[in-house]
Amino acid sequence: MKTFSSSLIISTYNWPEALRLCLLSVKEQSVLPGEVIVADDGSTAQTAELIEAIRQTFPVKLIHIWQEDEGFRLSKIRNKAIAICSYDYVIQIDGDLLLHRHFIKDHLALRKRGTFVAGSRVLMNKQLSDKLVHLQKPSVDIFQSGLTNICNRFSIRWLSRYMADRYRNQDIYTLRGCNMAFWKEDLVRVNGYNEVFHAWGREDNEIAVRLLNSGLKKRAIKFGGVVFHIFHPEADRTRFRETDGLLLDSMLHKSVYCTQGLNQYLGSFAPVVQIESALAV
Repeated sequence: MKTFSSSLIISTYNWPEALRLCLLSVKEQSVLPGEVIVADDGSTAQTAELIEAIRQTFPVKLIHIWQEDEGFRLSKIRNKAIAICSYDYVIQIDGDLLLHRHFIKDHLALRKRGTFVAGSRVLMNKQLSDKLVHLQKPSVDIFQSGLTNICNRFSIRWLSRYMADRYRNQDIYTLRGCNMAFWKEDLVRVNGYNEVFHAWGREDNEIAVRLLNSGLKKRAIKFGGVVFHIFHPEADRTRFRETDGLLLDSMLHKSVYCTQGLNQYLGSFAPVVQIESALAV
């Protein structure tokens, strides 16, 4: 398999069965990332044990970075992961996704200086999700029942290139943090994720606002970068009004930088837990 100098960040919290499927789908990529960093927002030891087991056959460098469980702190753990990325291009997903075998290849095909990339997802229903988790099967037949979002299932290179700069490029709501890609230097410029977000929602839209305000353009990865989302109950949205307010504040003030962000970890940050693949040494 080919590798490219990119870092893949996988966010996770207390769902090792889904994370294992996600990592297995990474192993099957037609083009591998240079490294994988699991950004763990306070999972129990079961997740660390899973990574310890799977690293023995993992084809690239595998790092597990962990922080104490003190509530929803996704922005913080993502910043910690970004800080230790070895490569200049960062692809970001969540640990409840199965990746199409050309996911990394599709993202790399759209990388372009002065831009960041936002993708979408295919939802799987509970029945299909439970089946795949039970069987630990990391691949999905795009025509099988139990899938939604028909147009999001296909990887078509020429159509992906055509749509990249045409599909809702100014819409900061048309993106999902579970499928994005950035140049690391751009994340450093806007100081990464805003850690004032302590509840689910809008942290991904807010960083997009600052990236756009800093002069970058948003590219859409449609008909490429395909991911399949494993069903789970919706996140707690009781504080959504609060996070929506933080987003609107950044929009109103045309923010390009956050004060509580990535710079806390650059240069001096050492991960609490780090596990590297023996094959990468």
